[in-house]
Amino acid sequence: MAATRVMATVASTTTTSLLFRGPLRRSHGVSICFGNTRLVPKKRFFTCRALYKPEVQIKDEGKPETLDYRVFFVDNSGKKISPWHDIPLQLGDGVFNFIVEIPKETSAKMEVATDEIYNPIKQDTKKGKLRYYPYNINWNYGLLPQTWEDPSFANSEVEGALGDNDPVDVVEIGESQGKIGQIMKVKPLAALAMIDEGELDWKIVAISLDDPRASLVNDIDDVEKHFPGTLTAIRDWFRDYKIPDGKPANKFGLGNKAAKQEYALKVITETNESWARLVKRSIPAGELSLV
Repeated sequence: MAATRVMATVASTTTTSLLFRGPLRRSHGVSICFGNTRLVPKKRFFTCRALYKPEVQIKDEGKPETLDYRVFFVDNSGKKISPWHDIPLQLGDGVFNFIVEIPKETSAKMEVATDEIYNPIKQDTKKGKLRYYPYNINWNYGLLPQTWEDPSFANSEVEGALGDNDPVDVVEIGESQGKIGQIMKVKPLAALAMIDEGELDWKIVAISLDDPRASLVNDIDDVEKHFPGTLTAIRDWFRDYKIPDGKPANKFGLGNKAAKQEYALKVITETNESWARLVKRSIPAGELSLV
């Protein structure tokens, strides 16, 4: 398995520029954070408190595949920021920011540390040991910033399952392999309601706008046409990945099928609103870091 583990081979404390070069385009009818100014949407509201950053960089601390390894996000001044709280969720015209935690065709279980200050990306652990999937994941995997699955909210549409206390996950189906910490502009296409040990763990299926086939896919039917079998493969991968460790298969709500783009956007809206209540301290944060 060690031969299949692909990690970012970057030197300790190196800094890499990632995204947000150039001006922010304000789109009609959407909500976007820009300093303390907000455009008021006509139809859909996305709460946003983060400042728009013209350039965000990542700074690696420690050595990959060690317990101390962290990937921090920094602004132009070199100040650390949170990828969960300080990167805007959406950019307008149905375009969202997606932060890569696990590049496609790798197996190290990387994740934003929601309980650490500035929420760096680290490799997950279990009983003091680094965690790996039993096999490579076939898509870029990560999170939508400024979203949160509220563990006190029982979703009546998904068997009353409670949120898993994490940002919403994204499965990006484009052909290019991302990098740990990379911020991609994506458009959501579908949603899978995974139930992991009784907790609701949404998977938003999306595609990078830089993918050659991005213009061809705008909803679930387009995914089936241009990426045949992909939605089934994603569901089956997340259903079965714990089985080699002796755990039962995960379940899926919504009839065991992927929901359309409209439903995916509904999920994003609701979890963004939950995040807003969290950072306003309207909901107890527990061990979560809101810095």
